[in-house]
Amino acid sequence: MTGEAGSGFDLQALLAERGAERYELHARHLNPQLPRMLHTIGFDKVYERAEGAHFWDAEGNDHLDMLAGFGVMGLGRHHPVVRRALHDVLDAGLADLTRFDCPPLPGLLAERLLSYSPHLDRVFFGNSGAEAVETALKFARYATGRPRILYCDHAFHGLTTGALSINGERGFRDGFAPLLPDTRIPLGDLAALERELRRGDVAAFVVEPIQGKGVHAAPPGFLAAAQELLHRHKALLIADEVQTGIGRTGDFYAYQHEPGVEPDLVCVAKALSGGYVPVGATLGRDWIFRKVYSSMDRVLVHSASFGSNAQAMAAGLAVLAVMEDEQLVARARAMGELLRGRLAALVGDYELLHEVRGRGLMIGIEFGRPSSLGLRSRWTVLQAARKGLFAQMVVVPLLRRHRILTQVSGDRLEVIKLIPPLVIDEADVDRFVGAFREVMDEAHDGGGLMWEFGRTLVKQAAAGG
Repeated sequence: MTGEAGSGFDLQALLAERGAERYELHARHLNPQLPRMLHTIGFDKVYERAEGAHFWDAEGNDHLDMLAGFGVMGLGRHHPVVRRALHDVLDAGLADLTRFDCPPLPGLLAERLLSYSPHLDRVFFGNSGAEAVETALKFARYATGRPRILYCDHAFHGLTTGALSINGERGFRDGFAPLLPDTRIPLGDLAALERELRRGDVAAFVVEPIQGKGVHAAPPGFLAAAQELLHRHKALLIADEVQTGIGRTGDFYAYQHEPGVEPDLVCVAKALSGGYVPVGATLGRDWIFRKVYSSMDRVLVHSASFGSNAQAMAAGLAVLAVMEDEQLVARARAMGELLRGRLAALVGDYELLHEVRGRGLMIGIEFGRPSSLGLRSRWTVLQAARKGLFAQMVVVPLLRRHRILTQVSGDRLEVIKLIPPLVIDEADVDRFVGAFREVMDEAHDGGGLMWEFGRTLVKQAAAGG
């Protein structure tokens, strides 16, 4: 048998020999701006290991993860049940991806996924959230025979060309035209939706129930009303649950917070494989799938080379088992209410803190113009240089001084987004709130290292860095 141990490749030895070159390797061979950015803001750490909602740097310091790999690590890092499932599937030596058989794992994972959306019937497995969205766009266009997709301002549905065409942020789109000729409307604007539907060429409306950029939820009643309008005009509702799904918002899917909403297509990815294996899934109604796959001639009209691979399917089944065994949907709801409530209680204490919003463990912390003269002058300098610098000023000391990893919610936004692993506990909430209070106290004192760093960010922005 080929490929036995000792055949010349030793991963541990390679990492020991070359691991210290990580930033140099990225600068030389990958995105050159990533290491530059990390060095500039002091995020250029070396992390050695991780478990649950925590990871440890080269000095052995514990860090709290409030980012979850942009939502991928829903179960935290290295959950033992998912690890065991991956070891088991590798040890099984399955005849995977033959392409001319029907292995059981995809059918079993589809069956489990569909149990959370009983109005849907079939699943297509791909490799990412963007691919799940691309699948939904293709299926909606083919099933309806119409070309146009509607989407929302500030939406993020992925960065492949089709998904980019329904991305509501100009910064991601600039320089990549021509894109698909789709149409943007404001989130929550039913009149704009109906106006576009009257043209008779709309295949679907794709929407994040809670937008990742800025953490803005669809207004109450909007999804149900949009669904009624779409179906009246023979168009489809697509729910992008890539970040909000798999328990993130305190229900299995975020659209389930609104009674009566039953999307025609649902896109999921990120947390579905526990962060181990790229995976995406598009769930849909039977009639849509039967239109796309209408004959044996069309059996491969839409496919993915690595779609439904055994490792991804095994990881997905393990994740759903853990979600139920550890009651993580309910936990996300409870910890989210605790964290959001404690942060919201601080709004009256800090004039720079304007709003705390979100659902479950998807929380947005928004900063805004202060009222006092001293703070207002500093705020104005930051805003004149580049909007979003104050939020970055908060994110940096949270990591550098308190060892808590967070993110600014989007380019030029004064919003921090919290999307921690669903396994965080009350001690983690205490740690974050305590650290956040200290950072806010320093920001409102008007001096110190935080505003010194702000001046550095202003210089970077002025230099176009």
